Amino acid sequence: MTGTSSQRQDAPLLKAVAVLRSEWPLLGTVATTTLFLLFGQRWLAGLSSTSWFAFVSGWLFTVMLMSAFAVVRHAESLALKLGEPFGTLILTLAVTGIEVMMIAAVMYSGHGNSALARDAMFAVVMIVLNGMIGLSLLLGGLRYHEQTYNLQGANAFLAVIVPLAVLGLVLPNFTVSSPGPTFSPLQSTFLIVMSVVLYGVFLAIQTLRHRDYFVAPNLPDAAKGGDNEVPVDHEVRSVAYHTTMLLAYVLPLVILSKQIAVPINYAIHALHAPPALGGFLVSVLILSPESLGATRAALANQLQRSVNILLGSVLASISLTIPSVLAIGFITGQKIILGLAAVDTTLLLLTLGLSILTFASARTNVLLGAVHLLLFLAYVMLIFER
Repeated sequence: MTGTSSQRQDAPLLKAVAVLRSEWPLLGTVATTTLFLLFGQRWLAGLSSTSWFAFVSGWLFTVMLMSAFAVVRHAESLALKLGEPFGTLILTLAVTGIEVMMIAAVMYSGHGNSALARDAMFAVVMIVLNGMIGLSLLLGGLRYHEQTYNLQGANAFLAVIVPLAVLGLVLPNFTVSSPGPTFSPLQSTFLIVMSVVLYGVFLAIQTLRHRDYFVAPNLPDAAKGGDNEVPVDHEVRSVAYHTTMLLAYVLPLVILSKQIAVPINYAIHALHAPPALGGFLVSVLILSPESLGATRAALANQLQRSVNILLGSVLASISLTIPSVLAIGFITGQKIILGLAAVDTTLLLLTLGLSILTFASARTNVLLGAVHLLLFLAYVMLIFER
């Protein structure tokens, strides 16, 4: 009896120790965030020293990467507990929230530029629809030859992504109600309402009315090369626990992303690199949790989860960023430039057309992944050489 009672008393302590052991990256994330809030301005002012620049950049990058792995871990646990598409939806909204908050904070403080939101949205579209989708399809195709997903779900994503991307990033170049690649107040208001309504309808379709569109189709066992569940290699706890921990890892990333932007911009200035490179590198860091989740799912032959993460990321980014920045423009009186330059417009339309072709069939292979990756490399090349 005494031994049993002692074991019961020790159970909460053992559980707490297990939690601390599994969540040790959170301690490093919180400590780093606190230190940079207190001393970051002074530390980031002395980047002229090569050794100090390398140390600070490496420190921030390592901590952010650890946090990204932790975000993926908790999102995978939520996906296992809640089922698809809720697990991937949580990951998508969490990462998109980081992006929107970063853009809003920089713009509202007056340190951004009028084209910041446009450049960020374009970077997300190119990184996700070409780089991340290309990598997922290529790795999955190399391992399983062909992979399947629910065609209706992918078409539903693209049916909203295509019009919002064209209306938000291409149409402003051709309107005449306001000067430059901008929208008039009436046009901006309409786009805000349209973006919010379309995304709201899509979420209702994804989570309620047609949830089966976003779940992997039932296939014979012989056609399945991987596991039927989301791959996890850690203990799965309650929904409340994983939701709390996911937010605890995500929120410091907002602060750390702004901190790491300083050494990135310093390096660009010192090396005389193109300004667009800064936004690209920051976007890569922000999108790292989704990149990890999508790649792991593709390698486990869970292409449907990859599709939900990647296409959901682009849709959420456009649908939430456009209303946010236009609303900030109204509040602060800032001019918001949305229209892309001719080169970027060509890349965007080519990417959207290629995505429609890629997801026109319920099976994918390495060829489709290679084409997307090559188009992504073209985008990277054009950052440096127009």
